[in-house]
Amino acid sequence: MPFNRRTLLWASAMLGVHLLSGCSAAPAPDANTVVVSFSDLSQPFFVAMRRELEDEAKQLGVKVQVLDGQNNSSKQVSDLEAARIQGIRAVIVAPTDSRALASAADALVQDGVTVVSVDRQISGARTPVPHFGADNVAGGRAMADWVVRTYPQGARVAIITNDPGSSSSIERVKGVHEGLKAGGAAFRIVAEQTGNSKRDQALSVTQNILTSMGQTQPDVILCLNDDMAMGALEAIHSAGISGKRVQVLGFDAIPEALARIKAGEMAATVEQNPGEQVRTALRAVVGHLKRQEAIQSRSLTPVLITKDNLAAASRISEVK
Repeated sequence: MPFNRRTLLWASAMLGVHLLSGCSAAPAPDANTVVVSFSDLSQPFFVAMRRELEDEAKQLGVKVQVLDGQNNSSKQVSDLEAARIQGIRAVIVAPTDSRALASAADALVQDGVTVVSVDRQISGARTPVPHFGADNVAGGRAMADWVVRTYPQGARVAIITNDPGSSSSIERVKGVHEGLKAGGAAFRIVAEQTGNSKRDQALSVTQNILTSMGQTQPDVILCLNDDMAMGALEAIHSAGISGKRVQVLGFDAIPEALARIKAGEMAATVEQNPGEQVRTALRAVVGHLKRQEAIQSRSLTPVLITKDNLAAASRISEVK
């Protein structure tokens, strides 16, 4: 067989089948298994979502096969192609890149596989993919609105974005920009860089921002996920800067962020309820498979959590 693009795709799919079968720690999915592909299981947000998924699967009496895309669109595509070849009936996917998985979704749908997205949308597919997630534009706008309320005279704002190309990043940035623009010209974006949803990368980005700005530090750093907010806080602390001088906001409401808010080290985070996202997605998929119920997208309204409303946070019981 000559070596060409088709050969490479075939080899990748066969490797995926091999990994999903005998050489994988998990058994190969059967036709009744719902395959769930998360973009990156090193992120606390998706770890929490996986726990909720597996609990809901037990309650519904269905099997799920969890795949880790490892923040790599090519791997995610190969994983889904391998699952398709094995004849699975349903896939829930949180794409690393919203457009990169369009062709994989098209191939699954063409084979009669039910496909829905969670947290992040799939863009560009021939058949629109039902989506279950938070309104990320509203979440980004809530962060900006906090800045406008807290600094009525204006503020210097740094933005650390999450995974480039993901719908969550695109939409959160859009919401932040809209909210700050509505506040007026006194609200200036002084830096905007990606931390790729990683704590260590956000730490480095924040260090660079603090160094480059010298004595004119940003008033606020908006981190578009909580793990990056932890990195930003570490950089601020290491630089000997008061947390009151540079406020940090995050997104996801992971337990560590809620604890930092409780301690007064972090200003706010956005709760987007990953449990409800993935539980609702799984219920919809199972209802369609078992009872042919139509699947309709669902958008959840995110909530900005500060010290003032921390007691009402959905996961406050996890804060020690």
